[in-house]
Amino acid sequence: MLKALQRTTAALLLGATALTGTAQADTAGKPTTATIHGDTPGPVYSKEIFTQFAEHLGNGIYGGLWVGKDSPIPNTNGFRNDVISALRTLSVPVIRWPGGCFADEYHWREGIGPQNQRPVKVNTHWGGVTEPNSVGTHEFFELTRQVGAKAYISGNVGNGSPREMAEWVEYITAPAGSLADERARNGHKDPWPLPYFGIGNELWGCGGNMRAEYAADITRRYATFIKAPADTRIMKIAAGANAGDYEWTETLMRVAAPMLDGLSLHYYVLPGGGWPPRAAATGFDESAWADALQGAWHMDELITRHSAIMDKVDPDKRLFLAVDEWGAWYKQDPDTHPGFLRQQNTLRDALIAAINLDIFARHADRVRMTAIAQMVNVLQAMILTDGDKMIVTPTYHVFEMYKPWQDATVLPIAIDTPTYAKDKFAVPAVVGSAVRSRDGSVHIGLSNTDPNETNRVTITLDGLNAKAVSGRILTAAKMDAHNSFDSPNVVRPVPFTGAGIRNGKLAVSLPAKSVVVLDLR
Repeated sequence: MLKALQRTTAALLLGATALTGTAQADTAGKPTTATIHGDTPGPVYSKEIFTQFAEHLGNGIYGGLWVGKDSPIPNTNGFRNDVISALRTLSVPVIRWPGGCFADEYHWREGIGPQNQRPVKVNTHWGGVTEPNSVGTHEFFELTRQVGAKAYISGNVGNGSPREMAEWVEYITAPAGSLADERARNGHKDPWPLPYFGIGNELWGCGGNMRAEYAADITRRYATFIKAPADTRIMKIAAGANAGDYEWTETLMRVAAPMLDGLSLHYYVLPGGGWPPRAAATGFDESAWADALQGAWHMDELITRHSAIMDKVDPDKRLFLAVDEWGAWYKQDPDTHPGFLRQQNTLRDALIAAINLDIFARHADRVRMTAIAQMVNVLQAMILTDGDKMIVTPTYHVFEMYKPWQDATVLPIAIDTPTYAKDKFAVPAVVGSAVRSRDGSVHIGLSNTDPNETNRVTITLDGLNAKAVSGRILTAAKMDAHNSFDSPNVVRPVPFTGAGIRNGKLAVSLPAKSVVVLDLR
């Protein structure tokens, strides 16, 4: 299946920028050729594809984002200044909260009112630690204010009622009335905007272990009571499929589509296969590198097939597909708290991130929101903290390099590339995407999945009158290179000079195991 995808669909991949490096032989001696069709622009690459996910899990909230107003760690209204600054640099458009599995046991009233009067609960999903409810509705909207992001709240369908969910929405959005008065007494007179609301999370699993037919009926019921005030709109997103569960998508689309605006999809890269995750985040060999990248490439097949099912009911693509949990899931780092899902983030994760962002460009007509899991200290995180220390990860750098993709127009690119293969795993050697920003500038992202060999890439620039190119590259000497608190800049972008334009063609010497973003002028 993978080789067929390479032959029939890799040609639609979108271009990226290039990297510098020591010239070596191309993968299997074969270079890459591509054509960007600047004269036939595609859909908009929604900035909501860069949504972040913050769950009450491990140190994702407490210690990672929130330290409290009295903490010696510099903060504004309890949120860490260093983390907020790093997130603002990414121009984070939306934050999904409070989960995840945590959402379907979360009762919003326990997180409002004076913090010292809120009940302390046990987080039964993640680590069995106490949940102080210090971060609740008001604090979450303060987080979105500081970051400059919109809100995406996941409601409790698992063990909550339609009434509880409806009252939470009213508490947040009502301009007047009893719940608006209560909100004002708790410190916020004006309503908050609530553009996105998730009707539960993983109803097929931790959200209730439901059958698809039952989940579809439940979704219809709860959606009925999510009501926006006059002249506002709340986009309702259903708890969609687990990876390749296509029957789930078929059922929800058939039964509940008229009452929805979006349908979610969750998929994690699990090198080594099976559950629980058993692969190490660092210290892996080349076979594990290739395994993970093949797992990332599988996202293309998943979106293609789920989109085809959605097309049968919604050919005009009114509903969007929200891939609101994705990323790599490894065995958590040694000597970390069980259930906290803390894992190191390496150059391999940077490639996984870039591959996914390029795949989303191919499907930007249907995929209009995604959320990597997760933002801070959990799974494939943007940021890691330890006490008052903070570092950004290779994945963070990819998101920063791809910022020009936010609300840009996709430019189709046909890519003819060799296959990088190791043991039983194989992926296209070069993956990429291209966009035209609102200011007219063109940006190309290119990744070389081969950890050993440079690939020479020649791109024909149809419909583009580019005369010069500049860019940045993200790479390192080792496959598992990563940033640490002692060495925070092992993996970071640097200027790239390995690309040039001549006679309407862009030539790129794309180093091994690299992500490059190029800017055309």
